[in-house]
Amino acid sequence: MKIYAIFVYAFLYLPIALVIFFSFNAGNYALDFQGFSTRWYAKALTNPFIMDALWFSVKVAALSAVMSTVFGTMAALALQRLSGWKRTFYDALIYVSIMVPGIVIAIATLIALVTVFKFLNPFLEVLAPLFDGQAPKLSLGFVSLVAAHSLFTMSLVVVIVRARLSGMDRTLIEASEDLYASPFRTFVQVTLPQLMPGILAAFLLSFTFSFDDFIISFFVAGPNTTLPVYIFSSIRRGITPEVNVIGTVVLVGSLILLFSAQFLSTMGKGKKRSASKDDSDDS
Repeated sequence: MKIYAIFVYAFLYLPIALVIFFSFNAGNYALDFQGFSTRWYAKALTNPFIMDALWFSVKVAALSAVMSTVFGTMAALALQRLSGWKRTFYDALIYVSIMVPGIVIAIATLIALVTVFKFLNPFLEVLAPLFDGQAPKLSLGFVSLVAAHSLFTMSLVVVIVRARLSGMDRTLIEASEDLYASPFRTFVQVTLPQLMPGILAAFLLSFTFSFDDFIISFFVAGPNTTLPVYIFSSIRRGITPEVNVIGTVVLVGSLILLFSAQFLSTMGKGKKRSASKDDSDDS
């Protein structure tokens, strides 16, 4: 059994280790190791196309993570009050959106956006006199990409925040209501601090999923280029150690965000167990 586990982990992580190893290649080809060197890191970080794609991906991921976290948290709070068949129905919709293949979401999003743009653009032409004869025109780009990423990461936020809600100490909320606190004040001073570790973890995971996404970005980014799309285009022209450098940097950044999210989630659970222990000691 131990040997089987070793082979499984080697199959999963050995290719990743090779990408990191060959990113320090001094040669001009990705799989032709000519000695250790960091010159490809300097070349990648000074490449304007890579930096533009990186900055664009960061902006999209940050904005979509904020939007999905805000609306996903609101949806989780609302769904927590449902029960019976309504709760089962919305739970099914949330989990289906997570399980649907990315290519299906990408195609559906592209068709929906193109249909909406085709319907609204003729109406926007009426506003042409207000813009010096050039009417605003909706098209694929930054806004459509942020909207698409926000929608597909919102389900993750709902699941994570609802998991935190289900383990939250309700006695504090009831005590706040007994002390005649308003619902808004109860939310700000009692509910939100307890939810904050889960909300931050959901934000970091949303940022990671949006930043690493390729399929949806490839369909709805329009003329813009995200970092995963740039890597795909670079691989088609030939694999160089520069591609390995990009993969290594993205991997390290993603791991930092994922471990941070796990730490925040664990910290929240630890605080809950500590509070429960203190209550039991007081009683």
